[in-house]
Amino acid sequence: MSNNENISRKTIAKNKRARFEFHIEERIEAGLVLEGWEVKSLREGRVQFADSYVLLKDNEAYLFGCRIDPLPTTAGYTNPDPTRTRKLLLNRREIDRLIGLVDRKGFTLIPTFMYFSRGKVKVEIGIAKGKQQRDKRKTVKDRDWKRQQERIMKRGR
Repeated sequence: MSNNENISRKTIAKNKRARFEFHIEERIEAGLVLEGWEVKSLREGRVQFADSYVLLKDNEAYLFGCRIDPLPTTAGYTNPDPTRTRKLLLNRREIDRLIGLVDRKGFTLIPTFMYFSRGKVKVEIGIAKGKQQRDKRKTVKDRDWKRQQERIMKRGR
């Protein structure tokens, strides 16, 4: 990612739980089909997608379990559904490759990051394998050890 691309990204939400629960092998970027009220809510940061996942169905990719709460000023003629299924925008070649990874190799598709890029809402999808309990314990142990190292180094100065 170039420095110029980094400047144009504005973070909406991160799925911190994904890195704890899964080994993320690869990340890809996908667009998201939204309604007007959803974009306004995302600009206010009213999104929860820690428990969401990506499902491939009929050669299309969909985001399930993502909750975007409507603003109180949402127009009365719209019928906002906070947990509706949202379509992800991917190329046919990318979808075919993802179908192969999920079906044959047992990978899972997890949304890891949501952001604005040049005025469009993008979702970063992690191609992941689930961690076992011992891997999760190791992650916690490594994180605690790193924190302890930082404290030791700070005192040593």
